Amino acid sequence: MNGSETAEIKGKGTAPLEHQISRPRGGRSNFELPSFLCMLPPAAKAAIRATAGSPRAVRRVHARLLKEGFADLPSAPALLVSAYARSCLLPDARRAFDDAPRRDLHLYSALLAAVSRSPTPALALPLLRRMLSDDALRPDHFVIASLASTAARLRSLRLGRQLHAHFVASPYSADDVVKSSLVDMYCKCGVPQDARKVFDSIGVKNSVVWTALVSGYASNGCTGEAIDLFQSMPARSLFTWTALISGFVKAGNNTGAVGLFVEMRRDGVRIDDAFVLATVVGGAADLAALVLGRQLHGFALKLGFLSSMIVGNALVDMYSKCSDIHSAREVFEGITVRDVISWTTILVGEAQHGRAEKVLALYNRMLLAGMKPNEVTFVGLIYACSHAGLVQKGRQIFYSMKREYGVKPGLQHYTCYLDLLSRSGYLSEAEELLATMPYEPDEASWGALLSACKKHNDTQMCLRVADNLLELRPKDPSTYILLSNVYAVNCKWDSVAKVRKIMAEMEIRKEPGYSWIEAGKESRMFHAGEVPLDVGEEITGFLEELVSEMRKRGYVPDTSSVMHDLEEHEKEQHLFLHSERLAVAFGILKSPPGSVIRVVKNLRVCGDCHTVMKFISEIAQRKIIVRDASRFHHFEDGNCSCSEFW
Repeated sequence: MNGSETAEIKGKGTAPLEHQISRPRGGRSNFELPSFLCMLPPAAKAAIRATAGSPRAVRRVHARLLKEGFADLPSAPALLVSAYARSCLLPDARRAFDDAPRRDLHLYSALLAAVSRSPTPALALPLLRRMLSDDALRPDHFVIASLASTAARLRSLRLGRQLHAHFVASPYSADDVVKSSLVDMYCKCGVPQDARKVFDSIGVKNSVVWTALVSGYASNGCTGEAIDLFQSMPARSLFTWTALISGFVKAGNNTGAVGLFVEMRRDGVRIDDAFVLATVVGGAADLAALVLGRQLHGFALKLGFLSSMIVGNALVDMYSKCSDIHSAREVFEGITVRDVISWTTILVGEAQHGRAEKVLALYNRMLLAGMKPNEVTFVGLIYACSHAGLVQKGRQIFYSMKREYGVKPGLQHYTCYLDLLSRSGYLSEAEELLATMPYEPDEASWGALLSACKKHNDTQMCLRVADNLLELRPKDPSTYILLSNVYAVNCKWDSVAKVRKIMAEMEIRKEPGYSWIEAGKESRMFHAGEVPLDVGEEITGFLEELVSEMRKRGYVPDTSSVMHDLEEHEKEQHLFLHSERLAVAFGILKSPPGSVIRVVKNLRVCGDCHTVMKFISEIAQRKIIVRDASRFHHFEDGNCSCSEFW
C-alpha cells in the first residue's frame, strides 16, 4: 500500500485505518455501538462511507477490511453494498451481497435501494423473491419504501398495490416515509386519485410529499387538481414550481407550462436552478414556438445559465424542433462540457433536417471525443442514412451496434434499418429482415415496408404485406388510408370493404390535419378543410393564383393519398384545403418579403403537398420549412432537402 492509498482511507488528522481499528478477539469487537453497526468499529464505518462516489477508494477500503478481518462483521456488507452502489458499481455491490456470511434485512435493504435507483430496477423482483423464500425475511419499512420506488420506476401498479396491502397489514403502517413513496408510486403509475387517498392519511406532510402529488396530478393531465393543491400548499418553493411546470410539460400541456413560468416570474421566485428553465425551453420546443424559445435563450444568458449543460442541451433540442438547425448547431458548439445527450440531441436534430453528411461527421467527432453512443444515437444515425439513401453506411452502423459498442438493437432500430432498405429498393432484403428479426413486427414495421412497395410498384409484395398489416388491426388512421388505396389500385374491392369494416368496428377516425405558423408577431392554427373567415378570401384567392401558375409549370395533382370513394374534382378540392397550404399562404401574405416561412404539421405531408411546396418556394422565392410528423422539409428554389427520400 503506497502513501496515496493510505491517505485515501485516513480520517482528517487521524492515523491510518489499520492503526484505528482494533482486531476482533474471539470473534467479538471491543467496540460497543448501537443499532446494526454495533460490531464494526467507527473508523471502519467512517472509512467505508467516505469512499462513496469513488470506485477506486471503495475497492481499496474493501480490500483493507478483508485483510484486517472486518469485512464479514455485521453491518460491513450493508455499508459496502451502499458504497459500491453510490460509486455506480452495482455488480460489485451484488458480489458484496452474495459474499456476506449472513443476509439480514439491513443487507437486503441496502441492495434493494441500490437496485431501485439503477438503470435495471426490474432486478429487484428476483431479489425480493429470494428474500421471502430463501431467507424467510419479511419486508420492513425500509424495504417497502425501496420496493415502492421500484414499482414506480417500472410503472407496475400491480406490484405497487401488493406492497401497499402488505404495508397496511404490517407494524409499520403509520410510517410517513413509506406513505410518501406510495404517493409517488401511484402518481407514476397513472392513478393520482389513489395517491391522494394515501396523501390524506399522512399526519405531518412535508414539502416533498406535497410536491410529489402536485407533480403527479399535473403529469397525469389533472391540471385543475394540480393547481388547486398547489395553491393550498403552506409554502411554495422553486422546487415545487418546477415540479408543477414539468408535470404540465409531461402531460403535453406546454402552453400551460409556459404560462406558469411567467406567473412564477411575476411572483418573484428566484431561479437559482437550471432545471426549471430547461423544462420550459422543452415546452417551447414541443410547441415549436421559435419566438418564445429565443426569448428563453436570452433569459438563460441573462441569468448566467448558458454554461449549464442541461440548458444547453434543451436549447439545442428547441432550435432543432423549431426548424432553426443553424442556431441549434451554434448553441451545441458553444457547450463547453458535453455528455452523450448533447451529442445525440444535435445528431438527431441534424438527421431530422435531412443533413446526413453532417450527422456522420458529428458521429466521427463524437467517437474521437471518447463518447460512447447510446440506443438513441443509433436511431438517429440509421434514420439519417435512411432519409439519404446511404444503404451501405446504414448497414455498417446497424451491425456495429452490438459488435463494437455492446448495444443490442431494439425494435425501433430494426424498423429504421428496414425503412432504410425498403426506401432504397432493397425490398426482398427488407422482407427477409422482417421475417428473421428477433421481434414481432409491429404496425410501423409493416407500414414502412408497404409504403416502399407502393413507391417501387411491387404489386405482389404490396398485396402480401398489406394482408399481414391488416391482420394486426392497426390503430393509426393513416395506415388504413394506405391499405385502402393499395387494395383499390389493385382492384381488390373485397379487401377495401374489409378495411372499411374494421375501421367502423374499431371506431377509427382519420386524425384531423392541422398546421401551425408564426408570421411576424402573429401566430395562427389552420385545420384541413377550414379557412378562417377573417382571412378566407385573401388566402383562397392567393392559393388559386398559385395553382394557376403551378399548372403552367407542369403541376398535375396527385390524388393517390385521398380515399378512393371521392370524385376526382372532390379529391383535388380536398388537397387544395390541406392545412399546410393554408398556413404557407398565410405566412407569405403576412410576413416580410424574403423571410423564412416555418410551418409545423401534426401529420405526415402528403405527396401532392410536397410537390406543391416545391413549386411555391420557386414561384414566391421564399424558403419554406415544414416540420411534419416524420421529419423536416426545407423547400427552396423548387427543391427539397429530403431529395425525395421521405
